[in-house]
Amino acid sequence: TPLATGWRLMPARTRLGTTQLLLGVAATFGCMFFAHALTRRSPGRLGSSLSASRSVAARHMVAPALRPPMLLQTTRTAPHTRRCPRRRADISRMLSSVAAPPSTSEGKEGPVGEGAAAGGRSAFDVLKERGFVKEHTEGVPDMLKSKENPVTFYVGFDPTADSLHVGSLVPMMAMAHLQREGHRPIALLGGGTGMIGDPSGKEEARQMMTRETIENNKAGIRKQLEKFIDLDTTGKMVDNADWLLGLSYIDFLRDYGALFSVNVMLTKASVKTRLERGMSFLEFNYQLLQAYDFLELNRRHGCTLQIGGDDQWGNIVGGIDLVRRLEQKEVGALTFPLLTTASGAKMGKTANGAVWLDAKKMTPYDYFQFWVNVDDRDVSRFLKLFTFLPMEKIAELEKLEGADIRQAKQVLALEATAIVHGREAADEALKGAQAAFSSGGDVSAMPQYETEFPVHVVGLLASSGLCQSKADAKRSIKAGAVRVNGEKIDNIDLWLQPEQLDDQNALVLQRGKKNKLRIIKVP
Repeated sequence: TPLATGWRLMPARTRLGTTQLLLGVAATFGCMFFAHALTRRSPGRLGSSLSASRSVAARHMVAPALRPPMLLQTTRTAPHTRRCPRRRADISRMLSSVAAPPSTSEGKEGPVGEGAAAGGRSAFDVLKERGFVKEHTEGVPDMLKSKENPVTFYVGFDPTADSLHVGSLVPMMAMAHLQREGHRPIALLGGGTGMIGDPSGKEEARQMMTRETIENNKAGIRKQLEKFIDLDTTGKMVDNADWLLGLSYIDFLRDYGALFSVNVMLTKASVKTRLERGMSFLEFNYQLLQAYDFLELNRRHGCTLQIGGDDQWGNIVGGIDLVRRLEQKEVGALTFPLLTTASGAKMGKTANGAVWLDAKKMTPYDYFQFWVNVDDRDVSRFLKLFTFLPMEKIAELEKLEGADIRQAKQVLALEATAIVHGREAADEALKGAQAAFSSGGDVSAMPQYETEFPVHVVGLLASSGLCQSKADAKRSIKAGAVRVNGEKIDNIDLWLQPEQLDDQNALVLQRGKKNKLRIIKVP
């Protein structure tokens, strides 16, 4: 045949090379067939071999191009991994683990309420039962199992204002529960990252702040954190400006930039939501800095766990991967559900703005009223999250129905206000609410506003804060939503006279069902 004739005419050296090539191809196909048969008979054996090879590669810090892919960073973004809960467990087993160093420190008893756990239950059980746990990496339940082996964990707070708001209560309450169970909290203030701003959950870039503003905000936040956790014994507050502001940009890119995949970074929810509107390179760097924070806290303080909101998951696992690559240590993550009310609204916002924890920004009375006015469907969930009441007590309050739910709301408001503003301020707020909305109570405890008489009702509604503007005041009067001493008014030209004052030179001005002020005549 032509093929045989060509083979005979081929030089000897060429025939030898061709023979070797054919043998090589045959050997390759034979190995592929053998691996396929082995996998079908023993599927776990080959997978464990691959896992071992990846672990070895990570330990020996191979070149970036040969390093195992950043698997943890893709567990939330790949659709199939969300339907397969074992995926994250498999990934964790592929990486080497080092236990956190033991400590004999004990947690501080919280400022309000009793200890969190009882009867041998772990700190993780407490968080799970109270609704703090949304997602976590494998191993976190075991990390939080024992008081004898406390875990150092951290939560980050960006100093964007001199006060935190209700949206920050979930991580603060979780920190308090964990510290009561013997674990060691670190409150990380973003003095460095705050100069950039976290793009997570934001539709536009944050306003840039000066160093002086950040320092002032840090001082205000520390005072509020100290009401939840002890920052002087087992807990501490640190600032990432200590290690971020001195970084060399070129050195940082050389040492750490090569460990991050831009493709993975673009899949993060915090980035994807901003790409349509535009996102600066400054903000895009934020997730690298947050990952580096975890690495520094692990090196400096032995921190092995980061907790935060569920929108932070992508940034958190970036830090986990960085620590495991460079330090070969096992670290974990735990996230909380993003809080919304039963109506679907974002938690912590009202018609008048954010619900601040600072009494100068929001009075204890108004803070109390915020909790009293929550949706009936949210009462049980909020009692578990925002109070230290024992679960047995909460179970009793959950049995209340109909109008009796108001009692559970008052307990929620009283306990939540006591944690932030103190028991005395909470009791005063309760007395004021009773005076304003029911018989009895101390009218002097109601929120007050001083003015001269006679006074125009429209201007008074606007200046006192009951209405947002004079136009809003006029609309409210025309809608029949304004009352003076319990009597509805409908005249936008009305002037309030001294004759309408009681024997204490005061009257009650009301807008809607829930907003009342005691208006006092200036002497």
